[in-house]
Amino acid sequence: MNDSTTFTLGIVGARGHTGAELIKLVAAHPRLALAFVSSRERAGQRLADHHPEIEGDLQYENLDANAVAGKGVDAVILALPNGLAAPFVAALEAIRPDTVIVDLSADYRFEGSWYYGLPELTRSGYNGEKHISNPGCYATAMQLAIHPLLDLLAGPPQCFGVSGYSGAGTTPSDKNDPALLADNLMPYALTNHVHEREVSAHLRVPVEFMPHVAPHFRGITMTVNLWLNQPQTREQIVARFTDAYAAEPLIEVVDEAPWVSRIAGRHGVQIGGFTLAPGGKRVVVVATLDNLLKGAATQAMQNLNLALGIDELTSIPH
Repeated sequence: MNDSTTFTLGIVGARGHTGAELIKLVAAHPRLALAFVSSRERAGQRLADHHPEIEGDLQYENLDANAVAGKGVDAVILALPNGLAAPFVAALEAIRPDTVIVDLSADYRFEGSWYYGLPELTRSGYNGEKHISNPGCYATAMQLAIHPLLDLLAGPPQCFGVSGYSGAGTTPSDKNDPALLADNLMPYALTNHVHEREVSAHLRVPVEFMPHVAPHFRGITMTVNLWLNQPQTREQIVARFTDAYAAEPLIEVVDEAPWVSRIAGRHGVQIGGFTLAPGGKRVVVVATLDNLLKGAATQAMQNLNLALGIDELTSIPH
């Protein structure tokens, strides 16, 4: 396959915040052609009226699973709420089994036959799978903050996560109501959150996670408390992170604890604030990322590029 091949792509669930970010990335991609966008609420409306970066008269369509499979595209991104992906996967498998599917929900993150695509940690294990499960936003931040210290852990990492309310999606709820969130921090799902289970499964260590929603629109702050089985110096901790991510353009290891306001709208991750308690066996690490980008759309584009044999960072500013 030569470097000028153009691939066709469809997006299901294109109205949401993540779908909007995906459309921007596709518009900037020299080798992807957007063949369809499916949204029940916007069916019949011109995509360009919502996304001026898209040229032409492509319209949103309300497509069921068989209609999506019948489009015959090279790749489909499913940007649907949890629990809705299965009919689309089944139809694509039946009608066009070679289609690359990137699923942004939690539906296949525990499915061994699917490639779990957190590129910086899992790309070396990619074996050409056509089915790719995109990690959760909180789960991405947790894994990147914990992974360099995995062999030193003396117990479950405790993760205090705070997300902007865009993480709660576009369907109205208490967790995305700016009036309720004003001057507030809303704790929820304080044990057994799906991302807690996801991280525990993929890192193969128990992880404790306490999520919260804040009044800002986008961006995650993940503060992780780690107990270590042997004393470390700050220099040793920083060196582990620097070495682990030296070749990763989207991960920046910083000295101070990163600010969520500085990561909003950016495609990477910042990890820093490495702080040791007296005795050197407890360290706190802070990671920030944009939940709509590296927590969703950017990561989906990395995974799609990998599956199509395109440079992983194509169309991703870095």
